[in-house]
Amino acid sequence: MGADHPLKAVTLTHVRYQRGDQLGHFLAWVSLVPVFISLGGFVSHFIFRRELQGMFFGLGLVISQFINELIKKSVQQARPETCALLEMCDSHGWPSSHSQYMFFFTVYFTLLTCKGIGGIWKVRTKWAALFLPWSLAVLTMYSRVYLGYHTVAQVFAGAALGTFLGGVWFWVVNSLIFCYFPLMEESAFGRFFYVKDTSHIPNVLKFEYDNARAARTGMAARKAMASKSS
Repeated sequence: MGADHPLKAVTLTHVRYQRGDQLGHFLAWVSLVPVFISLGGFVSHFIFRRELQGMFFGLGLVISQFINELIKKSVQQARPETCALLEMCDSHGWPSSHSQYMFFFTVYFTLLTCKGIGGIWKVRTKWAALFLPWSLAVLTMYSRVYLGYHTVAQVFAGAALGTFLGGVWFWVVNSLIFCYFPLMEESAFGRFFYVKDTSHIPNVLKFEYDNARAARTGMAARKAMASKSS
């Protein structure tokens, strides 16, 4: 490796804070919430659930981040002076991609929950369910400024863009694309990967619970009949 080629870190989890700063340590983990949502949330969702709503939710986040990169490369606004300590001065800061990601996620999740799509939230727990994503979104904004990665203007720009894109994408999916969900379910791709849409079911958890119990009961009954006949 040549000495004239400087090293560059992968910035996905490259979050730094001052040694001994407990708040900074906490906020560094908060700053990684978008990574946890992407890998722990949407990847596992596709593996285990394969819901069209969730898949388009994830696709919207990818499109949002692509737009963020285009804007950063066009505007080319520098990060704050602390970027030298963080080794981040070779990247641009406006708008904050972390803030944009979290506010896109939070707005889309809020609209899903308030509209009752999927039916997993009862009215009395709906607002409690929304407290966590909004809290994490605001904390992520604060963490990016506190840790020195962005200015206040950069995180507010990311939050505003994420809010706008999250609302627009929700409208696109649930007003324009939603009518094609049955076709996607019946397509070769949908049948091969068991892709489904349960947003029309009032209470998905109860529906799956009742069907799992009914299948187990039916299987037990068939086994009992087979043992009697033999």
